[in-house]
Amino acid sequence: MNTRSMIFTLYGDYIRHYGNEIWIGSLIRLLKEFGHNEQSVRAAISRMHKQGWVTSTKIGNKSHYFLTERGIIRMEEAAKRIFKLSPEQWDGKWRMLIYSIPEEKRSIRDELRKELVWSGFGTISNSCWISPNDLTKEVYALIDKYEISPFVHYFITEYHGPHENERIVQECWDLEEINKRYEQFIADYSQKYVIDKNKIQKGEMTDAQCFVERTELVHEYRKFLFTDPGLPEELLPKRWLGQHAAALFSDYYRELAEPASRFFEEVFQEGNELANKNKEYDIYQHPLLLDEK
Repeated sequence: MNTRSMIFTLYGDYIRHYGNEIWIGSLIRLLKEFGHNEQSVRAAISRMHKQGWVTSTKIGNKSHYFLTERGIIRMEEAAKRIFKLSPEQWDGKWRMLIYSIPEEKRSIRDELRKELVWSGFGTISNSCWISPNDLTKEVYALIDKYEISPFVHYFITEYHGPHENERIVQECWDLEEINKRYEQFIADYSQKYVIDKNKIQKGEMTDAQCFVERTELVHEYRKFLFTDPGLPEELLPKRWLGQHAAALFSDYYRELAEPASRFFEEVFQEGNELANKNKEYDIYQHPLLLDEK
């Protein structure tokens, strides 16, 4: 896991609940637990500063970095898009976006494709993207963001053959490959969960170790947001492992939550204000945790 990616994870899972701000010394100390040295942390945060994700301020002789408005918006967008892994009941309709963006706007076209994949769309043909989820608000937000209204058409429609809806799914998404990734996640983390749960109960696992495990767990599970389109249950194969993986993540996360947060606060309070902690922040909850039904 590269340093910049880990910093984003820490901002998303911890720092944003503590005023969006952290002293660089605390950030260096936290990332040391993952094997990242001071030089790599300073280089990564400098890149993020140049890219507009964070900005800095001096308090005495200490440099503090906090999320910019752009950074905060991206974190909020990420949290909202979690619904991909917990879709609503299908209304039987497909959302279809067709575009013809000119070559001189190629960079916009490339960015749009990334956004569509991230949102859960799949391609049924060149420049034609579909999703069974109600992504109307997201689509219009993208149209406004990239100012592409002259080049797009958006439909809410039904499929009337000549094949079944499952055929559409097969052409747009490789669910077998996604299921294999879930299977690997379950294989990797089932045993770790049992071992770590036993260690925590016996007091044989330090808070720092729990912090590392919780952060790496979230980091790995979040990758499914880039691959799993969050299809309704009606369109999923019978042996779908997404729910199993979600349950494992939830159980493991909650087991690690208290000692991990305790370690974060222990490091954070040296050079930062714990008083900035969001009073509504619940350490046992995370956007990736699915609501129990």
